[in-house]
Amino acid sequence: MSEIQRPAGAEASADEARFGSVQNGMFGVADAGDTSGFGGLVRQPYVAPEATRPYGHYFDEVVDFLAAAYPQYSDAVTRTVVDRGELTLHVAREHLIGITTTLRNDPNLRFEFCSSVSGVDYLSGGTPSSEGVSAGEPTDPDSKRLHAVYHLRSMTYRRSIRLEVAVTVADPHIPSVVALYPTADWQERETWDLLGIVFDGHPALTRVLMPDDWDGHPQRKDYPLGGIAVQYKGATIPPPDQRRAYK
Repeated sequence: MSEIQRPAGAEASADEARFGSVQNGMFGVADAGDTSGFGGLVRQPYVAPEATRPYGHYFDEVVDFLAAAYPQYSDAVTRTVVDRGELTLHVAREHLIGITTTLRNDPNLRFEFCSSVSGVDYLSGGTPSSEGVSAGEPTDPDSKRLHAVYHLRSMTYRRSIRLEVAVTVADPHIPSVVALYPTADWQERETWDLLGIVFDGHPALTRVLMPDDWDGHPQRKDYPLGGIAVQYKGATIPPPDQRRAYK
């Protein structure tokens, strides 16, 4: 996406003052070559604020049980977010296995099921924090722009929780949770395939969607769009700004 350019001397809009930036378009395209229908999109980056006690619902009870069962909780959980009726704990990667083991095994928690492992690339936008949403450019080695997201479900207590772990492109390693949650096997493979997050200890971290010899990870925000040779036909998919404009 590209940032809106304001005339010299013009004041920032209310949205820019609130969110820090306003972005328009999609896929980095701003001319008639965008056939996606998103050329006129205007987006205000949103980052959910850190939650304060009481969190509400069953969230306080889950956090209290976890803090009591995991002595290093204050070091492990760097940010707590409650947004749209869901609880997210941002976890330092060195504590991921300890936290997930406690969430699974503690009798007061019993999060036995990992329903999803996915990822996101916060290339720009958001609010920088030690282990939370952190912004950066492709050349910034300290930007924790790659986030792995885990959805855990307690079948015993019918409760859900989300964990989020942030890493840099220069050091994209996160411990695998497959030994604890076998359902994470192919989900971690897909997250590595598309985002390049390396899950250390995974039994077979190989491509699951892209060809084995594919170069790069297509869902990173700095991955080139289009211009890819279609191997079996020898054709090329042009970038969005070079495609014909349908009328």
